[in-house]
Amino acid sequence: MNLDKIVLVYPKRDGLMYGRAHGSPYTLMRLASLVPPEIPVEIWDEDLHPIDFTRCTPHTLMGITSKTLSIERAEEIAFAAQQRGTTVVVGGTHVTLAPDEIAEWADGIAIGEAYRTWPQIIDDFLQNRLQTRYIDQEWVPLAGIARLSDRVIKLVNEKKHYWTPYLEITRGCPRNCTFCTAIRVSGKIMQHRPIVEVVEEIQRRDIKRFFLTDDNFGLNFRTDPDYLVALFRAFEIMPLHGWTAQAEMMVGEFPELLDHARRAHLDKFFIGFESVNTGNRHEMGGKSNGNQGDYKHIIREIHRHGIGVVGLFVFGFDHDTPQVFQDTWDFICESELDGVSVTLLTPYPGTPQREQWIREDRLIPNIPWSLYDTAHVTFVPQLMTVEQLCEGYNWICRKLYNPVSILGRGFRAMQRVPLPQTYSKFFSSFSTDFGYRKTYSFRQQ
Repeated sequence: MNLDKIVLVYPKRDGLMYGRAHGSPYTLMRLASLVPPEIPVEIWDEDLHPIDFTRCTPHTLMGITSKTLSIERAEEIAFAAQQRGTTVVVGGTHVTLAPDEIAEWADGIAIGEAYRTWPQIIDDFLQNRLQTRYIDQEWVPLAGIARLSDRVIKLVNEKKHYWTPYLEITRGCPRNCTFCTAIRVSGKIMQHRPIVEVVEEIQRRDIKRFFLTDDNFGLNFRTDPDYLVALFRAFEIMPLHGWTAQAEMMVGEFPELLDHARRAHLDKFFIGFESVNTGNRHEMGGKSNGNQGDYKHIIREIHRHGIGVVGLFVFGFDHDTPQVFQDTWDFICESELDGVSVTLLTPYPGTPQREQWIREDRLIPNIPWSLYDTAHVTFVPQLMTVEQLCEGYNWICRKLYNPVSILGRGFRAMQRVPLPQTYSKFFSSFSTDFGYRKTYSFRQQ
């Protein structure tokens, strides 16, 4: 079959913030880099521009990546493109978790990582033998996988269009939190990219600041310290302004690695404390225990090494009562966190949490996937009403994300920054909470 172009689509999610989208379409950048150089390829990010469907033809191959909250928009995009004869293949988190649902309307689906099946999809399209389903869930080593091409780096122009470049260094998470999709989407074995490939990518993208998409980068403090030391030493000599990663609270138990991380320009850890309620420890997969004293100790230890902490909290566990909101607010005020993310427990497809609530008939019916955004109530809580969960969540968000609270946390974080680094660290001291404020406001519209 003739192929005029390949377009990779990112459905609209959070829109623009001061003229830029939040984070670069990293997965699509890597998939676009796998397209043979003789085939034209484009990335259509709907957060940046409306989709021009007049450019879709019967000789266009469209790939859409989508999380659960944007899958309905993905279906709308697919239908509009298919009306013009375009072939549409859909991948991403939601497809991996609920493939049969998407197979009903997509011409093809890509389950799993797709870095190995995407070239096959392109070839099958060209040979007029496209399959309806492709599966890539082997979780094999990451060496040489989907390295970014210069063509794609130029095409995306991250510095102009995005606030935060994304980067992957490790993949996988062995934790089996009942509410989390990571182990089902990225595998339970920690995989590592070769450090030389990571450094080379940062240099060619010319990025000085980035956010790691790794589900649990911090777990490597315990499982692969030698790899981290080598990585941190490589980053130490690079002209980076700062970077952030997701972690567990146990990173505070490794002072030598924290010193390496600080010298490697690591700004902040996003740590999933998840809950200040000790009754919820079973659902948190062993990475947190709800003990506020332990949390405060870890925060102090990480701060002592010059690294910031963004605390992540989830509401709606079965042991939560309306008191959990006040308890969490009090803890945040006392703990000197540098930033805070609060979300509602959300029963994503394929998780033990959702399976349990289906058995218990606790899912609220007729909730669209677009409201599975961690900011809307989608289930009936155990020890409070739906209204109490909704009202409590909105109450703490208003307190956390008002400008006074954000500025207070930001200026407190700035006090720990060495004077020569004040200018380069100013943005990161405030950007996280302002980003969460924007996201919360957008989702409440």
